[in-house]
Amino acid sequence: MNRNIIQVNKASAHAKYRQIIDSVIYKVREGFFKRGDKLPSVNDIAQRNSLSRDTVLLAYNELKSRGVLKSVPGKGYYIESTDVNHDLRILLLFDEFNGFKEDLYNAFITTIAGRAQIDIFFHHFNDEVFDSIITNQLGNYTNYVVMPALLPNAHLSIKKLPLDKVFILDQLPVSLKGEYPSIYQSFDEDIYNGLRQGLELLKKYNRLILVYPGGKEPRGFFNGFKKFCEDFNFSNDVISGLTESDVLRGHVYIMPNDRDLVFLVKHCRRENYIIGDDVGIISLNDYGLKEIIADGITTISTDFKAMGENLARMIISREKVEIKNPSNLIIRGSL
Repeated sequence: MNRNIIQVNKASAHAKYRQIIDSVIYKVREGFFKRGDKLPSVNDIAQRNSLSRDTVLLAYNELKSRGVLKSVPGKGYYIESTDVNHDLRILLLFDEFNGFKEDLYNAFITTIAGRAQIDIFFHHFNDEVFDSIITNQLGNYTNYVVMPALLPNAHLSIKKLPLDKVFILDQLPVSLKGEYPSIYQSFDEDIYNGLRQGLELLKKYNRLILVYPGGKEPRGFFNGFKKFCEDFNFSNDVISGLTESDVLRGHVYIMPNDRDLVFLVKHCRRENYIIGDDVGIISLNDYGLKEIIADGITTISTDFKAMGENLARMIISREKVEIKNPSNLIIRGSL
């Protein structure tokens, strides 16, 4: 028997496209197919087994999404990888990589526990890069995990992907809500509830300052902050950036940007301001270093570890839900 022939048993209850997938996987495992080998054409398999071309294409496209095959226009299908031990091949499209996103990523990798091949890409809040990555990787993965951030055309790019293969992470724009499974932050609720948890500590200060540069930062931070200050009668201000003249005794500074955090801590040291007494600091988004900076920085943060773990479980179980990720105030010495 020609070892390159892919055959289908019509009497089997096993779906025909699945038999093609299993046949290719078997032949790769047994060494009949090696990396770079050309597979029988779609027409050849269809004719030999009296199948429709769509059935063969369904099988080949799944193998392509798992990284086993690649297609060369005008030439055919070739073995791309002999690693056939993963049913899942997942693309992670993050906005950026920082300390808390690393915590998310590590929790995801640990929970998925070798069940998937995972590739990570970054769009750096650039609409064109975002669209280019999605367009170029279309059909190459079984699942796409996407952080759309605030990119205005993200929904148009995401709609290029198969609906049942997409998971939305972190920010959930209105244009995508209800369409895709997601694990998201509710930024306005999270900052409001976090500040409310620290209400008694905040009362020792006379003014709350949100350092909000806009841009990539979620609008929910601004909305939740203003609502809290209005509801609890706090004198407040919103500034786009932090300068030395902005740092005054009796103020609490709430900031999403770690560069502003470092600037503030260094300035307080130079001026001999006692952090947590003269000046309060609340940073958004927690990770390990904030436990030790200036004897501990108070944070309002979503649970990035839980986000990564729940994402992995959602993909493994094929659960199609929208989950609001938990968030809390973590009180340390800076407040």
